[in-house]
Amino acid sequence: MYYLLSVVLTIADALRPLFAASATAAAIVVFTIAVRLLLHPLSRAAVRGEKTRQRLAPKMAELKRRHGDDRQRLVDATGELYRTEGSTPLTGCLPMLLQLPVFFVMYRLFTTDSISGAANPLLDDTLAGTPLGQHLSETLAAFGLASVQTLVFGVLLVALAAVALWTYRRTRRGMADSPNPPEGPAAAVARVMPLLSFGTLIVAAIVPLAAGIYLLATTTWTVTERAWLQGRSAS
Repeated sequence: MYYLLSVVLTIADALRPLFAASATAAAIVVFTIAVRLLLHPLSRAAVRGEKTRQRLAPKMAELKRRHGDDRQRLVDATGELYRTEGSTPLTGCLPMLLQLPVFFVMYRLFTTDSISGAANPLLDDTLAGTPLGQHLSETLAAFGLASVQTLVFGVLLVALAAVALWTYRRTRRGMADSPNPPEGPAAAVARVMPLLSFGTLIVAAIVPLAAGIYLLATTTWTVTERAWLQGRSAS
């Protein structure tokens, strides 16, 4: 994690002539975009996997109808179907799983107070006078509700809410357009899943401002990237 810290600090130093004390906040956004660009091939693979599952959904429904009482035969038939298509059931899931460790490390980078036994310098800078290492509750206690510092958190939460709403609507639309909607317990889970996008608001309210900026950058990238990739695959 120390090496990632060095990269972010180098970016911040390069941006300081333009952003002054807010250079670290800008560097977090630039660094997040750079990492997401590196992970873009995995995102493309995930979308291709989703398209494959959607295309095979009618055949999968038929296999479940024929072999629903024999789990092993269903597993074997599913594997054979995907092999025939030159794919696997994990094609859409594996890329996302591979990205999770990267996201975890980046999140830790922007939330931990110390790295390698020293204070995390990323949390020393400010954005519009709000320390990047400060939480919303601390900002309210230190500056009050009617302050520029609290407004920074307010703008962040509004932006996250807008991204979450866009994600929610796209997810609901995708579920409505599915040729084989889930049934039974899976349907109940599917109804709840789109609401999880609003969880970023809760997280941003309890983590340091630096982590909130990272959340906004990465979630905005995610929904924009998926909209673009799904639009390209549909055309």
